[in-house]
Amino acid sequence: MIARFSPSAKKMPDAGRDTNAAQPATSRSRQGIVAAGLAAAMLLAGCGPREETAKPPPAVEPAVLTALVWAPDWAEEMHRVADVFMREHPDVRFDLQFMIGNSVEENLKPKAATDSLPDIISVNPNPYTAALADQGMLADIGDTAAWGNMLEILQHDWTSPTGRRFGIPTGLATSLIYYNRDMFERAGIGKLPTDFDEFLGAAAALKKAGFTPLALSGAFPNMLGNGPFSYGFANNVAARMPDWRTRIADGTLVLDNADGAAIFARLKTLHDKKLLQADCMRSGYDDTLRQFAEGRAAMTFQGTWAAGSLMHSRDLRVGVFAPPWNDKGQALTPVIGSETGFAVAQRSSERNRKAAKQFIDFLYGPGMPIWQGKRQNIPPFRKVSDEVSGDRALFTLVERMEKDAAPIGNPGLYYSYLPANTIEVLHGLLQAVLSGKKSPEDAARALQESIGDQARTHNK
Repeated sequence: MIARFSPSAKKMPDAGRDTNAAQPATSRSRQGIVAAGLAAAMLLAGCGPREETAKPPPAVEPAVLTALVWAPDWAEEMHRVADVFMREHPDVRFDLQFMIGNSVEENLKPKAATDSLPDIISVNPNPYTAALADQGMLADIGDTAAWGNMLEILQHDWTSPTGRRFGIPTGLATSLIYYNRDMFERAGIGKLPTDFDEFLGAAAALKKAGFTPLALSGAFPNMLGNGPFSYGFANNVAARMPDWRTRIADGTLVLDNADGAAIFARLKTLHDKKLLQADCMRSGYDDTLRQFAEGRAAMTFQGTWAAGSLMHSRDLRVGVFAPPWNDKGQALTPVIGSETGFAVAQRSSERNRKAAKQFIDFLYGPGMPIWQGKRQNIPPFRKVSDEVSGDRALFTLVERMEKDAAPIGNPGLYYSYLPANTIEVLHGLLQAVLSGKKSPEDAARALQESIGDQARTHNK
């Protein structure tokens, strides 16, 4: 800096002249002071521009992650996880929105159609989502720690046909019958039912004792699909038709027969025998959980993801058993699979994809106790933290069901394997049968037609 600016601080002397020889000492001293002052001033002036160029660069704007989440019973916990993550990652912000309606797919379809998927999305492990992955719309998240710890039996369902590892579930899932032990004892039921006839017998005993036997979410057909439909399909179709997946895909699945009608006939029987709560068709998901938790129904058909709301409700003694949707003399085909999980959009910016994957690992790592503690569902991982909450009897039952389902490949919640548009058709069919407005035979025929129509449309 000094060398750069010092030449301009001095006047070059005339040739052959001693500029100091004839000047008195006081004059020379005054000149020295002036010269020093000028030099200092020039030094300050010379440093000015350099200070401006040395200013730190402006702060980088935080990455804003958009998220569309299916969390009917844990939206508050999802907000808390995002808040903690943002505190630990101040360069990230969230635009968090929640899905509405009856299914994940009805929320995804308009976003996928316009190529506007958020950075983080709730998805199910079904052919529709796998197709989105193979179309390049979902990122491969196999490099996350969460994927590496996921149960191997679940990884298959979350891998697309071309090998893209597109999502991670929030839990190992099935739907169960939650029951009030005290009501069962007061109704004289000493043995849990193991087939549908025995189930009807237990329900009749509960009704005779003055209890509402069973609460179903008639106004939330998603749960009718995950519960009665999935178990009906497992025991009446999948158990007798090993290639059911292929038949759904190519549209050749035959349901216009006794086996197909039997899926819906179970619901009709519950309706006809008046074994359901009076306001069943007006009861949403939360309504049904409350009805059971408040002791207004002896049983409810809900997923393992609702265990936190049901197992310790108002100090009730609550038990669980596998839904006996099998015929007498037929072994129960269990339903074991994945809960809804999370994926990352491939067409987000590289920075956002990286941040989204970091959040996925946080959600299933340090952030997991925040939401799992409320839901008390079954973690989908090989190694589970000691902080995991839940009812050990429920965990043991599901582990036994998982082993029983292993020979058939743990196909999961059958409802989610249907084409996305057919899922919406099924919702209406389930509600129509449950309310007595459509026969099981008509519903099975309509479901078969929808599957065939979707296969033809897809193959065009």
